Amino acid sequence: MISSQENSEINAAHYDRIYSKVNVDNILKKIKNLDHFLSDATSTDTSWVGLYKGNFKQCLKGKKVLELGCGDCTNLAVMAALGAETYGNDISQKSGDIIEKLNAKHKFKYPITFIHGDFLESQLQDNYFDIVIGKAFVHHLTNQQEDQFTELIVRYLKPTGIVRYFEPAINSKLLDELRWLTPVPGRPSKLQKVKFQKWKENDPHPERDNSSEHYRYIGEKYFKEVKITPIGTIERFCRFIPSKWNRPLRRLSYKLEKLLPYSINLYLTRSHLVEYKYPKATT
Repeated sequence: MISSQENSEINAAHYDRIYSKVNVDNILKKIKNLDHFLSDATSTDTSWVGLYKGNFKQCLKGKKVLELGCGDCTNLAVMAALGAETYGNDISQKSGDIIEKLNAKHKFKYPITFIHGDFLESQLQDNYFDIVIGKAFVHHLTNQQEDQFTELIVRYLKPTGIVRYFEPAINSKLLDELRWLTPVPGRPSKLQKVKFQKWKENDPHPERDNSSEHYRYIGEKYFKEVKITPIGTIERFCRFIPSKWNRPLRRLSYKLEKLLPYSINLYLTRSHLVEYKYPKATT
């Protein structure tokens, strides 16, 4: 099994390549048309639907928010444009370059602050943040790293603070196996043994537990309240729908899945919103 240090090095190299290609002007266009962008994204695109579920948009103004794995910084910029005092952490310095350009080209109420490097080595102020965000981030950590991250997050959060993660969920071994058998752009089928093995060797995601049960266990260890909301039970099948009807059907799928019992949604879901509230005191 890959070590936490090796995992960090693989992720840094992988995302340096990806984020070096980010077009900051595209992010600024979304900020300029923020209401339109959010209206579309939070009703259609799974990660945005999940992370902004409920009244999250209205909760951001004036709050101190730390985003872990801020990546291409689109969500970070959106939260800053909504009035949050935002801090972004990423292992890739390329994220810091994006933030520098965003601050230079847009006048946020609170300029975005970049925190580069391994979060476990960060020296931030205790009891400082209102919200910690992770948008498809935690599944890049080993289980050991996740536990260490969570312990540190508890220190940095205010007593009333919350954690909000949107992550892929693997609650069904059958669906997970079918997922690997189905080829998608950039990832061959498991049946294509040579190609799949080559892809796997370059995959930055570690072998870890991504089940809702695992997230609940971590949450209850460090927080007083835990809530897991399954998202994408039906939407996961929309990838097979032609692009002409894809986005309208995805919007419909989120409405239809609300009609399913929670237990079925949780078992079949593609992803989940993980909410931790009120950190427990650490010794």
